[in-house]
Amino acid sequence: MKVGVVKETAPGERRVALVPEAVGKLTAAGLHVLVESGAGGDAWAPDAAYTESGATVVPREELYAQADLLLRVQKPSADEVAMMRPGQAVIGLLQPLIDPQTAQALAERGATAISLDALPRTLSRAQTMDALSSQANVGGYKAVLVAADAYGRYFPLLTTAAGTARPANVLILGIGVAGLQAIGTARRLGAVVKAYDVRPETREQARSLGAQFLELKSVAEAAGTGGYARELTAEERAAQQSELNYHIAGMDIVITTAQVPGRRPPVLVTAVAVAGMKPGSVIVDMAASALGGNCELSRAGETVVTDNGVSIIAPENLPATMPTGASAFYARNISSLLLHLVKEGKLVLDDTDEIAAATLITRDGNVVHEATAKLLEPAAAQAPVSQSAPAPQPQSTPPAAAAQATPPAPAQPQASAGPQERRA
Repeated sequence: MKVGVVKETAPGERRVALVPEAVGKLTAAGLHVLVESGAGGDAWAPDAAYTESGATVVPREELYAQADLLLRVQKPSADEVAMMRPGQAVIGLLQPLIDPQTAQALAERGATAISLDALPRTLSRAQTMDALSSQANVGGYKAVLVAADAYGRYFPLLTTAAGTARPANVLILGIGVAGLQAIGTARRLGAVVKAYDVRPETREQARSLGAQFLELKSVAEAAGTGGYARELTAEERAAQQSELNYHIAGMDIVITTAQVPGRRPPVLVTAVAVAGMKPGSVIVDMAASALGGNCELSRAGETVVTDNGVSIIAPENLPATMPTGASAFYARNISSLLLHLVKEGKLVLDDTDEIAAATLITRDGNVVHEATAKLLEPAAAQAPVSQSAPAPQPQSTPPAAAAQATPPAPAQPQASAGPQERRA
């Protein structure tokens, strides 16, 4: 079977699905690896490195014509879907719950689509395939560096002949993979770190990295089943937000990590909370997307500076800003999934296998992923995106690290309650 590594075309995407170091594992399994010319250039993986690793570098048209299966990071564009052959397979972070129309287009093309972001993350044997966690790790690290760069003061306590600079106060909202990495990075830079999550089991995880766990007296423990958080009542959300606002006001930096696959992220930092922060404070909203963000004033892909001097940074793809490290992690994830699905050099999609069944999105001209198929039903397609923040579903905690945390959504504030903003 021929496996093709495509060059990403999404704006700002610098990662590559397979790095040269990972080629050997696939060739050892009887796979012939084709790499589109220039696919790894932005991740400092030149074509020569792939050739030395045993892959064959080919032009784009030849790659699509010869490959039985395509490896990629981002979902394919409409033009790339049109280039695919019936029966051809694709593996990547296809985001079927955010963009079910691409899944539908792949099905109509007769392609088999397998999405890493549909992986059942509670399975211990799937941890090596968990691209969401590996990329969240990169994102949590980079979010702190972005915040440090935007913050006009020091992170650590500094004592000099010219005086003493106090350490920065950093609050991490959401203690999952990204949150834990953000805690560790901020602590290594010398900041005083606090963290908050509604799940009680995250207390020790935060404390083990040197953070102070923020105890909210107004909210009872919200642990649900299977490592998920239960939905808070409206009264609990309002009380939670009021108390959170008080703590946010005393922070120099706030980093939010709460995401809900396929749904609007919960609003954790309201306009009212931003209005209470000091000039020069920084918010990095890791959940910002076209669906919204954890901060009410976030604008995906932009930096907003409010009239009271708070910088709200909403990067859309932090892992892509560290393409070499992020690609190395991702290559291990996608290789592990591929090798799990390949038997005797052929792709075998066993419906009785939990991993194969969960990640399979399209097959034989149909969208077979149940949640995606429901989004494509006429009633669902016509329904507008809710403007209220839904109760989040935090990912359950894997054995080695907590998964991406998604604290419940607080009550939505009035739009006029916060400061005015301008875009930087």
